[in-house]
Amino acid sequence: MMNRRQLLGAGLTASAGAVLANAGAAQTRFRDLPEAAFTDSPYTQVPPRPSDRFDYNPVVTLNGWSLPYRMNGDVKEFHLVAEPVERIMADGMIARLWGYNGQSTGPTIEAVEGERVRIYVTNRLPEHTSVHWHGLILPSGMDGVGGLSHPGIPPGKTFVYEFDLIKSGTFMYHPHADEMVQMAMGMMGLFIVHPRDPAFMPVDRDFAFLLAAYDIDPGTYIPRVAEMTNFNMWTWNSRIFPDIDPLVVNKGDRVRVRCGNLTMTNHPIHMHGYDFQVTCTDGGWVPESARWPEVSIDIPVGAMRAYEFDAIHEGDWAIHCHKSHHTMNAMGHDVPTFIGADKTALTRKIRLLQPEYMPMGSNGMAEMAEMAMPIPDNTVPMMAGWGPHGPLEMGGMFSVVKVREGISAGDYSDPGWYENPPGTQAWEWTGDLPDASRADSPAAAPQPSRTVGSGSSHTGHAGHN
Repeated sequence: MMNRRQLLGAGLTASAGAVLANAGAAQTRFRDLPEAAFTDSPYTQVPPRPSDRFDYNPVVTLNGWSLPYRMNGDVKEFHLVAEPVERIMADGMIARLWGYNGQSTGPTIEAVEGERVRIYVTNRLPEHTSVHWHGLILPSGMDGVGGLSHPGIPPGKTFVYEFDLIKSGTFMYHPHADEMVQMAMGMMGLFIVHPRDPAFMPVDRDFAFLLAAYDIDPGTYIPRVAEMTNFNMWTWNSRIFPDIDPLVVNKGDRVRVRCGNLTMTNHPIHMHGYDFQVTCTDGGWVPESARWPEVSIDIPVGAMRAYEFDAIHEGDWAIHCHKSHHTMNAMGHDVPTFIGADKTALTRKIRLLQPEYMPMGSNGMAEMAEMAMPIPDNTVPMMAGWGPHGPLEMGGMFSVVKVREGISAGDYSDPGWYENPPGTQAWEWTGDLPDASRADSPAAAPQPSRTVGSGSSHTGHAGHN
């Protein structure tokens, strides 16, 4: 009896108990499949630098990993397994999603411009699927639109995609079959094609992540797949702050950040402490003469963007979506606003029945980050995370770029919080304050009356066509 991993690793895609029409032929066929690798870790896994064929600096997928491959002659082979997964979005919250090889988002596929890839896709979902290679140039029959490019991949079957990588850049993969459900359930991944020439667009650190949104009610595990606007889990690689890993950088490094958007809205990704250059889209590399400086890059739906900067400023620098509600975790969309309302009398009455009642919202919502309030099972606070100086009051699409001197190449471990040198941190003023002065609003000047003569043909705008 084989366990689950053995079955998948051997490529036996038929469900347990199914009878193969030709067991001998099936064994011969699947014996040649590359082994399917799996992980259930929600943490960033730094891939090793390749030692065969072409040299490149691997991408570090934030809270993700890169899919191993094997060489079969001159063809680089991968094995993707579409399957139900459990993703730890944050400590205390698990989402039951669909993904690839044990995770959502799926593993990053990395290869080199000019290589030929062969990708086996095994379907362990309860319905058919396909894989579209978003942004890649390839034969029509390999494009992965179910019913158009090829038939959908039935449950328990394996299809093979094979094509040449004719351009380098930042791309994605995702289904084009029952797309509303499958993408809403978390089926997506990154596809990175490195330049053939390692001297072209080199960087010291190369980060990548995908934006995804889910509507998961507190106390539940499965997203509402028909939701189109009111999402409450805004994620990077299906993780939410405070459990998105930091981007750890050595001072002086040239850094690239690649970001793809498979949500239903745009995301202005903003990074503090730096300006940067937009260097790549999913259409290709931006010529040097056409690059533009930014501190925020708006990423449209279904698009990839990459930007680069030189890490010359030490510190802990926020990186986040600049849509404020995208830096919040689960919350109701019908929460009333009580700012300015005196709830004293109401609180006294409620405490007669519930002595531990705490009024919230009269002075804003920041107090929620400081108070350990009971919350439903399988969810996280709306605002969470603690920094060196108190609550961070963030969630969702938020992380920190940690620039330090002396970080070794290949070291992405969290260096802890930055200690600002003396004289470089805001401080409290304890001296005298000047008297506040305020200009009174001038009285409204009387408006001259205007009488339209009885003989005039003008009566306001009524007579104008």
